[in-house]
Amino acid sequence: MTAPSMTAPRQLHIGLSLTATWLKGQESDPAGDGDPIAFHLTLAQAAERAKLDFVFKPDALVMHPGRAAARREMAGLDPTLLLAAIARETEAIGLVTTLSTSFTPPYLAARQIQSLQWVSRGRAGLNLVTSIEGAENFGGEAMPPSEIRYRQAAEFTDVLRALWLSYPGEALAGGADCAPIAHQGAFFSVRGPLNVPGHEAGPPVLFQAGASEAGRDFSAAIADATFAAAPDREAGIALRADLRARAQRHGRRADAVRVLPGLYFFLAETREEAWAIHRRAHAHLTPEQRRASVRSVLGLDLGSLPPDAIVTPEMLPPRDTPVRSRTHADLLRTFIVAHRPKVAELLARPEVVGSAHWVCVGTVEDVRDEIVAWFEAGALDGFIALPGGSATSLHLFLEGVVPALAERGLFRLGYEGTTLRRHLGLGGPDDRPEPRATRGG
Repeated sequence: MTAPSMTAPRQLHIGLSLTATWLKGQESDPAGDGDPIAFHLTLAQAAERAKLDFVFKPDALVMHPGRAAARREMAGLDPTLLLAAIARETEAIGLVTTLSTSFTPPYLAARQIQSLQWVSRGRAGLNLVTSIEGAENFGGEAMPPSEIRYRQAAEFTDVLRALWLSYPGEALAGGADCAPIAHQGAFFSVRGPLNVPGHEAGPPVLFQAGASEAGRDFSAAIADATFAAAPDREAGIALRADLRARAQRHGRRADAVRVLPGLYFFLAETREEAWAIHRRAHAHLTPEQRRASVRSVLGLDLGSLPPDAIVTPEMLPPRDTPVRSRTHADLLRTFIVAHRPKVAELLARPEVVGSAHWVCVGTVEDVRDEIVAWFEAGALDGFIALPGGSATSLHLFLEGVVPALAERGLFRLGYEGTTLRRHLGLGGPDDRPEPRATRGG
C-alpha cells in the first residue's frame, strides 16, 4: 500500500455516527421498516456513496429507564456484530466499533476486532471508552474513579496491541513465529498469543473519546484519532493544540492524532426552518430539567437565579466535586470562566442540553462555511457527523454539504483505497511506543 503524498493538500476526514439523532424531530427514519440491521445498513451505504471515511457506532452497556419503549431501529445491538453484518454489504467505508476497557477482557477485544479487520478486508476501527456507568451489570457496586479507569485502559491497550503483534500475518505463510506475550499486570493477566493473524492492511485503527485531563493524555499516547467534545471553535483549537503537544511528549509526531469533533447539525433549506427544527428537537427539555442537568454535569446548583443573572467563576464548585462526566464538567467550567454567561445562555449550552458537541444550524452553505472556518483555524482535522432535527438534515448533509466541501478541494471526490488506514492517511510507520506487554514476557 502506497502512503499518501506528503505534499498533497490537507483534506478533511469525515465519519458518520450510526445513531438516529434526528428521531427527536418529526420525520421517519430512512429505512422505515423497524429492522435495526436494515436501518443501520441504509445509513452506512448512504455514507459510502458520499465517500465518507467511516461510520462510527457508539455503545452503552446499560438500559436507561424509558428506553424499552423506543423505536426498534435503535435496539442496543452489539456494535461489533452489527458492523460485521454491514461489512458484507459495503465495499470501502471504514467501520469503527466501540468497546469498554472497563468491562471487556483484552484478549476477547483483540480477537473480535482483528476478526472484524478480516471480515471487512482492512476497514476496522476501535473506539476505546472507559465507561462512566454500567458496573451494576458486571458484578461491581460502583464505577472506580476516572484516574483508575484510565490506568486500566492504558494497560488494556498495551495488551491489545501486543496481542495483535503476537500472530503476524507472515506466520500464515511460515515466514514468522507466534509467541506468548506472557503479560502480568495490575489489571490483567494474559498469556497469548492471539489466535487470529494480523491482516495485510495493518492493525485496526484506534479511536478514543475522552477529553478530560487523563483522557487527553491517553489519546495522545495511543490513539490514531479522537472523537472530541468541542462545543465551540476556541475549545477545538485548544484541544487540538494540546493533543499535538502531548503527542510529541510521548515521542510521537505532532499530527499523529486526528482530532474529530462531533458535529451536531440541523440543516434545512432556509435558516428559519433550521432554527425551528432545532427548537423542536429540544422543546421537551423544561427549564427545571436543564437546571438539573447543570447540577449533574457541573455540580452547580443554580437555585432560583433568574434567566438574566450572570454566572461567575466564583460560583463554581470545587474541581473535585463528583460529576457524571469530567470531560463535560471541564468544558462547561472553561466556558463560564471565559464568558461569564447569563443563566439563560448556560441552560442552552450543548453540555447541558446534549452531549457537549459542536452545534451548527442553518443552510447547506451556512454549515459548509462553518466547517471551513473551523478547519482553517486549526480547530479540527475532520469531524463525526451527528444529524439533528429530521431525516432531511441527514440527506442535505450527504448530498449538499459533503459535495460542497469536495468542490472546495477539502474532501475527496472518490476513494483512493479500500482500507480505513488509507482513508485516514495512516500509511506511514507506527510511531507509538512499543507495547510493554512484549512477546515472550
